[in-house]
Amino acid sequence: VQLQASGGGEVQAEGSLRLSCGASGTIFSIYVMGWYRQAPERQRELVATITSGGSTSYAGSVKGRFTISKDAAKNTVYLQMNSLKPEDTAVYYCYARGQKYYNDPVTAYWGQGTLVTVSS
Repeated sequence: VQLQASGGGEVQAEGSLRLSCGASGTIFSIYVMGWYRQAPERQRELVATITSGGSTSYAGSVKGRFTISKDAAKNTVYLQMNSLKPEDTAVYYCYARGQKYYNDPVTAYWGQGTLVTVSS
């Protein structure tokens, strides 16, 4: 399973960005997709996830500002980020948990990061 993220960039505070991440390759099933982020000198942290059933979860710091959604037919997840703050500046990583083949263990997959920079 390969994850390809896009949509990062630089924006001023209170601006918006939309991240996209598509999964490709051999995929039996994807159970969860989402986004993590890592700011300089900080640990990677969960931003938002969405399950195959559509249940969502958000970090408290982004709740009400970020919205995660998915297009199951395209194995693609989106992160709409509004009211961005300088503290949202980080490398954002796409994440998925799934199986390549029916009898594989459920595995975590990571995409390459995409940089989001929010200037004040």
